[in-house]
Amino acid sequence: MKRAFYVGRFQPFHYGHEKILSTIAEEVDEVVIGIGSAQKSHTPRDPFTAGERIEMVLKSLENFPIRHYIIPLQDVEYNALWVPHVKSMSPKFDVAYSNNPLVIQLFTEAGIEVRRPAMHERSIYSGTAVRNSMIESKNREWAEFVPPTVAEVIDEINGICRIKRVAGNDD
Repeated sequence: MKRAFYVGRFQPFHYGHEKILSTIAEEVDEVVIGIGSAQKSHTPRDPFTAGERIEMVLKSLENFPIRHYIIPLQDVEYNALWVPHVKSMSPKFDVAYSNNPLVIQLFTEAGIEVRRPAMHERSIYSGTAVRNSMIESKNREWAEFVPPTVAEVIDEINGICRIKRVAGNDD
């Protein structure tokens, strides 16, 4: 059995993340999904809490084809300690997936295989683009970038109002 680790901030979880996880599911038996920067929320860059992001991912993956674990990971301000922190918070894993240069470097130095999944239409499916759409749109254009279950969570928590307020653009 092979288990992977994949970390993201998921601010919010979008179709690009879903596509990467589908790719991972084709290569391994289980995946640990790390909710990065778990301590951050209520800012334009990080509007959602760790619990809200866990709910987004969990609901989006209800029919996911492999076993998955979701863990919150607070930032560690000392990069050399980040991989040991991840390992202490996660079930054991064999391979990590990332395109983040720092994450790749830290896992590589720790002797963990790192695979770089293809990004799915990165110019469209990025957290920054989705958050900007949330702030700027008058309608629900942002919802086309996220699974319907994520849009439901955002609606339930009044997330659009939150992000507009913390961005200083509440109309």
